[in-house]
Amino acid sequence: MALARTWSVALSGVDGVPVEIEADVGVGTVKTQLLGLPDAALHESKDRVKAAVRNSGHDWPSQRVTLGLSPATLPKNGSGYDLAIACAVLAAAKTIPGERLAGTVLLGELALDGRVRAVRGVLPALLAARRAGLTEAVVPADVLREAALVEGMTVRGAATLTEVLSWLTGEHGLHRTTPPAPAPPRDGPDLADVIGQPEARWALEVAAAGGHHILLTGPPGTGKTMLAQRLAGLLPPLSQEEALGVTAVHSVAGLLTPESPLVTTPPFISLHHSTSTAALIGGGTGMAKPGAMSRAHRGVLFLDEAREFGAAKLEALRTALEEGEVRLARRDGIVRYPARFQLVLATNPCPCAPPKDIDCVCLPAARRRYQSKLSGPLLDRVDLRVVMRPLTAMSGIEVSPPEPTATVRERVHKARTRATERWSAHGWLTNAEVPGPALRREYALPRPVTAVLDRALTTGALTGRGADRCLRVAWTLADLAEADRPTADHVAAALEFRERRKS
Repeated sequence: MALARTWSVALSGVDGVPVEIEADVGVGTVKTQLLGLPDAALHESKDRVKAAVRNSGHDWPSQRVTLGLSPATLPKNGSGYDLAIACAVLAAAKTIPGERLAGTVLLGELALDGRVRAVRGVLPALLAARRAGLTEAVVPADVLREAALVEGMTVRGAATLTEVLSWLTGEHGLHRTTPPAPAPPRDGPDLADVIGQPEARWALEVAAAGGHHILLTGPPGTGKTMLAQRLAGLLPPLSQEEALGVTAVHSVAGLLTPESPLVTTPPFISLHHSTSTAALIGGGTGMAKPGAMSRAHRGVLFLDEAREFGAAKLEALRTALEEGEVRLARRDGIVRYPARFQLVLATNPCPCAPPKDIDCVCLPAARRRYQSKLSGPLLDRVDLRVVMRPLTAMSGIEVSPPEPTATVRERVHKARTRATERWSAHGWLTNAEVPGPALRREYALPRPVTAVLDRALTTGALTGRGADRCLRVAWTLADLAEADRPTADHVAAALEFRERRKS
């Protein structure tokens, strides 16, 4: 009897668990048995691996082969275990030496002719392996640049099973590469293209500076979509830690390309109201895949015609807006995906949406029914609410040309730097991430400064959550004004942002 071991990784969301793969070749009925809760794709790997081994010039053992994937109680899914299984079996059969396998992570799907195909989730898998103390990995050559992003590991790439076996026997080396340099930022649409709307442009700057959610209400053609598309361009580039977190989500979703394996700019995800709930929050059979909310992590999620999305999809946003993550319970377990995005909602004021509000022909009941599609609990989580002006009211009003994105982005960067330095000891990056208790205790403002919020709470015009969000916006306004602490004017302006809403 002969035994060999190697490693792979089981992914659960963007978290991974190292899986020890043991191969036992011994006497008994000629059979290949796979243990450890494999799914259908993994169960079929036996036939794929056999064909790949034969077509690579080696013989499959003519004895009983038992493969154990440990932890045995953890469901395993996908085809990324193929390469590890093939090498473990050949090492157990004494076809190749197994010394290098003991501390090496092997990831990749095998084609029938022995080619090593790319799999999803290589980056989060190797990050999990590194946390577990593993220091070497072999991955498909097509994702080698993505894998090279993991520091502290020796990562090699292989195009075929033959190359991997030659490396294990010491005959040849495998491909190596350096971590890819960040791609230069692309010039997106310019904020100067938006005609008029000074209040909305100012609200967009505040949203970018503090990481706040925003609702744009106005008739068609006033620039709601144009403003939303320019928000991502106002955000600063992602830090190295943020970039790896965003890239990990995109890796699991299969959105990375060999040319651009690292996401360095905040993503912008725009959805049509026909989007399904599963596409929004994530889903799929077995282990759920990330949805649009997770793909927009550290970026912008834009819902155009928000009131047409339906209650189920809109209410699904609420937990992510509060906690910055999505939790999906499925048959194979609960997966967590990060989802700390900025939400931009755009909507018409009523079903008929005339250029001027006075021309509305909707019945009062129809107007109320339409506006109630955005529920109070959801709106309570939106920091900034802006009513767009009709363009006819803006003709000739602007004396100076609107500011370009570069100018506004510089102010946003300065404001974010002030916020990051203030909250760095707590691990918060933006004002929108600061918990309410911290704002009311450690960073409490004098009572005269928050008097307007007290009055709004007393009259029922503001909820406790709304008051916390007003305080966060006030801190952002203070950062943009380069003030040390918010003043009463900043708090009043923050409250006004929540009241700019058509009835």
